[in-house]
Amino acid sequence: MATLDVIDLDNRKVGTIELADALVNASLENADALFYETVKAQLASRRAGTHAVKNRSLVSGGGKKPWRQKGTGRARQGSIRASQWVGGGKAMGPKPRDYEYHVPKKVRKAAIRAAISKRNADKALFILDKWAPEKPSTKAAVEAFARLGIENALVIDTRNETLFKSIRNVRKYKFLPAEGANVYDILRHHALVLTQAGAKALEGALS
Repeated sequence: MATLDVIDLDNRKVGTIELADALVNASLENADALFYETVKAQLASRRAGTHAVKNRSLVSGGGKKPWRQKGTGRARQGSIRASQWVGGGKAMGPKPRDYEYHVPKKVRKAAIRAAISKRNADKALFILDKWAPEKPSTKAAVEAFARLGIENALVIDTRNETLFKSIRNVRKYKFLPAEGANVYDILRHHALVLTQAGAKALEGALS
């Protein structure tokens, strides 16, 4: 077990928390490969895949043969909507497709543990005792980050609608519930902020 400091929103140490070494001190030997495969799958799954062009069967017109087959001295043509004509259909153009694919669950969990451990190794992992604003306030959230000395961060907690609404309008910060933790968002932000409840939820989900 690893023992980490717990701080409050004024950046004062208020206690400690014990978390599994597998969560915060995982081996980073193969981390780059884990990150690559997991992030690639995540970004591929976000693609809409709606790109499409018209082929010759979809372009309007061109039902009539433009001239007779022989005797004109010109190359034979069957339709003015063939791909070699201006305004014709595209040959072998892109069609709507699904880019989504998934890595094995064990690989995904290992990648998330490695990402959290990397933030811990970089001294960019912060454990808060709690963060429970009474009402949504972006200003209060920004001031709290300033007191913590954090300019860019991902915040993970258990479901916390008030905190989510406080953070969502600030471009450099993002809130996720523990079940939404992912490698891309952890690595995209410079720091990782976990509440005690969020850290325990991650420990249980990733064990």
